Amino acid sequence: MNFVEQKIGDVLVVGVNLARATLQEADAFKQLLYSAMDNGERKIVVDFSQCDFVDSTFLGALVVSLKRMTQAGGDIKLVGFRPAVRSMMELTRMHKVFDCFETVQDAVKSFE
Repeated sequence: MNFVEQKIGDVLVVGVNLARATLQEADAFKQLLYSAMDNGERKIVVDFSQCDFVDSTFLGALVVSLKRMTQAGGDIKLVGFRPAVRSMMELTRMHKVFDCFETVQDAVKSFE
């Protein structure tokens, strides 16, 4: 299973269980987030702690999902960056676009 969903209170946590999050998985990931939004989710945390690499296409899916979520009055927050993922987030300045946290608990708590 590439993506694992878990509810913590009213927050949906989506774990990215891929060594490499790339073009091949980007559309399925975006559809998962869109489906969650269509089902009323407004607080989503995406957990990258199991992911070693993220490409620009996957980041693009994340950005369009964030845009749609903010238009719906919600937010998407990110956690668990391994070194290469952290580098990509900083290189693309995604760490300025998204609220980023060290742990799932910190991200969930930030919605309060």
